[in-house]
Amino acid sequence: MLGLAAGFLLGSFYAAAPVIGCRESDLTPVPDTEFLTPTESEAPAASVPEKLPAPPEKWVCLTFDDGPSKTTPDVLAALNAAGVKATFFVVATGYNEKYLPLIAEAAAAGHQIAFHSASHEYSDIYQSPDAYWEDIALLQERISPYILTDGIHYLRFPGGSTNTVSRRYGGKGIMSELKAQAEEKGYTYVDWNVCAEDAVGGKPSANTIYRNVVRETGEQTQCIVLMHDSATTRTTAEALPDIIQWYKDQGFAFCTVEQVLKP
Repeated sequence: MLGLAAGFLLGSFYAAAPVIGCRESDLTPVPDTEFLTPTESEAPAASVPEKLPAPPEKWVCLTFDDGPSKTTPDVLAALNAAGVKATFFVVATGYNEKYLPLIAEAAAAGHQIAFHSASHEYSDIYQSPDAYWEDIALLQERISPYILTDGIHYLRFPGGSTNTVSRRYGGKGIMSELKAQAEEKGYTYVDWNVCAEDAVGGKPSANTIYRNVVRETGEQTQCIVLMHDSATTRTTAEALPDIIQWYKDQGFAFCTVEQVLKP
């Protein structure tokens, strides 16, 4: 039941290359309610931070898709200043190649690194299950100089595990097939139940992003928050200190995904 345990809501989107981000039209219409001070390293960084013995009663996972990019250093600075660990679902599109060393920095600071996509091109990765896993293999190859990819067992499907955009290219059943295959391969797939709406267009302000997170959290006590550290979501980094402070004020413990969603 790997994917079921991790199957919070929706997923992450993609706009035409080289802009990586969210496109609202590709969201699932009906939510799935199941749910540093960095130092350079010559060797790939370990990808598994220390786990909590058990999830706290009230917790939040801050997750970031579509990086690393020029936005990532500011996101890392905000997280590290607050002493908060997050989870990064990374891409390696070719457009962000010069930022890939930031993966090692994030891992060295104790943040979790997880798979997102090499290309993030829906039309390519969702042609067939084989095409999807070829994309993941390419992602592993591209980031392997910076992280030990054998230790990564978490991923986020582009568009989320209940997306509809994949049907255009691989048919109605492709996501069910991919979810089953992910579990067979030992992956836990991760969606979310709080969306910052920071990459759906319109370049939302930091204050708007903050309000979106607060509104969508509502009365929930176990939250996986979707944000982005792509090149086009600079205001996410600006909003992050206030978001972190708000969750602290509400009594949330900050966790990485692997600390609360066990394989």
